[in-house]
Amino acid sequence: MIIRRKVPARSARSARRRDPARAGARAGGRGLAVAALLLVAFNLRPAVTSLGPVLAEARSALGMSGAAAGLLTSVPALCFALVGVAAPRLSRRYGPSAVVAAGTAVVAVGLVLRPLAGGTLLFLALSALALAGIAVANVLLPVVVKQRFPGQVGRMTGLYSMALNLGAAVAAAATVPLSGAFGGQWRWGLGAWGVVAALAVPPWIVLARLRTADRPPRTASGPGPASAPPPGPASGPGSGAGMTRSPTAWALAAYFGLQAGAAYVVIGWLPQMYRDAGVPAGRAGLLFAVTSLLGVPLSFALSALAGRLRRQSGIAVALGVFGLAGYAGLWAAPAAAPWVWAVLLGVANCSFPLALTMIGLRGRNSASVVRLSAFAQSTGYLLSIPVPFLVGALYERTDGWRVPLVFLAVLMVAQLAAGVLAGRDRSVG
Repeated sequence: MIIRRKVPARSARSARRRDPARAGARAGGRGLAVAALLLVAFNLRPAVTSLGPVLAEARSALGMSGAAAGLLTSVPALCFALVGVAAPRLSRRYGPSAVVAAGTAVVAVGLVLRPLAGGTLLFLALSALALAGIAVANVLLPVVVKQRFPGQVGRMTGLYSMALNLGAAVAAAATVPLSGAFGGQWRWGLGAWGVVAALAVPPWIVLARLRTADRPPRTASGPGPASAPPPGPASGPGSGAGMTRSPTAWALAAYFGLQAGAAYVVIGWLPQMYRDAGVPAGRAGLLFAVTSLLGVPLSFALSALAGRLRRQSGIAVALGVFGLAGYAGLWAAPAAAPWVWAVLLGVANCSFPLALTMIGLRGRNSASVVRLSAFAQSTGYLLSIPVPFLVGALYERTDGWRVPLVFLAVLMVAQLAAGVLAGRDRSVG
C-alpha cells in the first residue's frame, strides 16, 4: 500500500520540470512560433494590396468589366465572413497550427495560379481561393497567440499586426517594380507573392508536429482536456451559439465590422478623394501609403499598451476621435493639409490591431478565443461589406465627398460606442 501511494505522487508536471530536453524543446517551440507568426502575418494582405497597382493591366488582359472589378473589392470581406466560420471546427479537429499551415499553403497556391488565369471567372475563383486560406489564418492567429503566449497577448498581437501592415505596404509598393523586373509582365509581378507565401508554410508544419500548445495537457485524473472542450460540437455558454447571447461578443463584432468598413473605404477611395481635390496622382498614392505605413510601428505599441490594461475603452475612444478629425479635415479642406489628414486616418486605422487584441483578451481560454474570433470576424466582415458600396453610391449621387464623409463620421461614432462596450473588462466563454 505504501508503494502504491508513493507512485502517484510523481506528477506529470514535476516530471516535465526535471526534463531539460523537454524544457529546451518548449523554448525552441516558442521561438519558432514567433517566426511563424510573423511570416504568415506578412502574407495576409498582399493578395489584396498587390492587385490595385496592376489592376488596369489585369482588366485589359482578362477583358474584365467594371462590374467584375468592383466585385473584387467585396470578395475579401465575403470570403473572410463565410470561410472564417469553419475555422473553429477545423481547429478542434486538427489543431490550430495544422489548420494555419494548410490555409497558408492554400494562399500560396491561389496566388501562384491566379496570374495564369486566362479569363475573369477563373481569376476571381483563384482570388477567392487565396482569400479563403487567409480567412482561416485570420481567425486562428489570435488563438495561437492565446495558447502559446498567454501572458503576452497584447505584445504578440501587436507584433504580428505590425508584420501584417508591413506586408500590405510592401506588396502595394513593390508589385509594379517586380513586374518591371520581369519585363513589364504584370502576371509575374502578381504571382511573386505566391512564392513569398510559400515560405511561411514550413514553420507551421513544424509547429503542427509540436503539439504541446495545440493539444491541452492531460490532467492527473484522466485523459480529458484541461482547458478546452473535446472535439465535436460545442455546447453551453461557451459555444458558438452562446456567442450570440453575449453583449460583449456582439460589441466586438460591431467594432470589428465598422473598423473593417472604414479601412476598405480608405483603401478604395482615399486616393480619389485627394485627386478630386486637386492633389496630383503621385502624391495621392503616397498619402495613401502613409496610412498603411503608420500601422507598422503603431500596431505594436498600441497592442502592447492595450494588453497591459484591464479596459481598452479609452483607446477605442481615442482612435475614434482621430478618425473623426481626419474626416472633418477631408470634409472642410482636403488639399489644405493632406498629410495631416492622412496621418489622422492612419492612426484611426490602428483600430484593427486593437480589435484583435481585445478578442484575445476577452476570451476566457483558448477554446473560447477561437469561437469568439470566428464570430467577431465573420459577423464583422459581413457588416463591413456594404460600406464601400454605400460610400461610392453617395459619391456618385451627390457628385462630391461631403455627404459620404458625413456618413463615414456617423459610422465612426457608432464604432466608438461599440469600442467602449467591447473594451470593458468582461470575459466571454
